[in-house]
Amino acid sequence: MTALLRYQAALLARSQRWLAPLLLYVAVLAVGVQNGQPVLGSLGFAAAALLPVTAWAVHLCVGQEPPAARAIASAAAGPRRVHLAALLTATGGAAVLAGVTTAVVLLVSSPATDNGTQAVPRPAAALAGLLAALCCVLLGAAVGALSTRPVLRRRGWSVAAAVLGSLLALVTTGSPARYAVTALVTGSRTGTFDPPVLASLGAAASAGTAAFVVCRLAARRG
Repeated sequence: MTALLRYQAALLARSQRWLAPLLLYVAVLAVGVQNGQPVLGSLGFAAAALLPVTAWAVHLCVGQEPPAARAIASAAAGPRRVHLAALLTATGGAAVLAGVTTAVVLLVSSPATDNGTQAVPRPAAALAGLLAALCCVLLGAAVGALSTRPVLRRRGWSVAAAVLGSLLALVTTGSPARYAVTALVTGSRTGTFDPPVLASLGAAASAGTAAFVVCRLAARRG
């Protein structure tokens, strides 16, 4: 699996396709996260924006191999492992981005509530923000996995499903991503917040289930 991960990462790095979602994410943060703004609200905004970016990254990794190269890799390692490596490469890259973004937001944001009357401890904010970001990354990976091949092969339907799935994951009641982001935004108003541990576990379960389903489907259709 390590060799497959290095192979997928090298393909992605050489293709430079990662630049588009990265630049979009940076542009969104430049608009939504300003120097001196309350830290929890900024962390929530940054986490929410990671969800569609991760889904986009999954699409890139799953579809980056030429058909001939993918056939050779699948014959050598099995289509299930090849597909899983693509999913893990995209998710791992997004997780690294989540960690970097959380650190940057903590540095530029004000450790206080929206009205400025209560201080927000940076260590607690860092933990809550990182868990919320990882929660959105995992759900974004699930959305991306279920909206591209082998589930959907037509590009138009695939993109539409990814956009709709990302939106629903952020606004639907009961969604771990919505719970995690809302906890940060509410905490920024009230000064009371807890790290979204359960939401992160729910997102991990969703991502694991989605990966299991699509890898089995990739093996059958491979």
